[in-house]
Amino acid sequence: MNKELLLLRHGKSDWNTYTTDFDRPLNKRGKRNAQQMGEWLDEQKLAPDLIISSPANRALTTAKIVCEAMDISAHSIQTDKRIYEAGLSDLRHVLSDIPDSVQRLLLVGHNPGFEYLLSYLAPDIPVPDDGKLMPTATLAYLQLDPQWSFSQGNYILQRPKDLP
Repeated sequence: MNKELLLLRHGKSDWNTYTTDFDRPLNKRGKRNAQQMGEWLDEQKLAPDLIISSPANRALTTAKIVCEAMDISAHSIQTDKRIYEAGLSDLRHVLSDIPDSVQRLLLVGHNPGFEYLLSYLAPDIPVPDDGKLMPTATLAYLQLDPQWSFSQGNYILQRPKDLP
């Protein structure tokens, strides 16, 4: 049976705080966009079997807001430090560790790693005119083979600015 991967880049972070990159929070737009993406996932009935987030503040907060919008307990979120500052190889290793029982996975993390993974899994996905495949709070939905490795040609790229 094919797998479904949801890649969600964290919401817009607040650069006006004096903190480390890891601890940087979301700004108001980032929180609002995370809420919108959670509501969209709920409307599309795309509740994940497993949620794994980068432990960085902005990613984990995004995951928590999405869970709240979908009426899923935030306690179900797992964190994986490999997602923070991840490259393609790191993210492929995360996917290779997913239990076979998981059919739909939500990963919440960062660029450029998520763009690398998306381009690897769906090489035919068109890059938007602005050159940004996954701006903040963008969600990519992919149908993959049972090993989480190659796209079956079905994908959706949902940006907050495209939502009503």
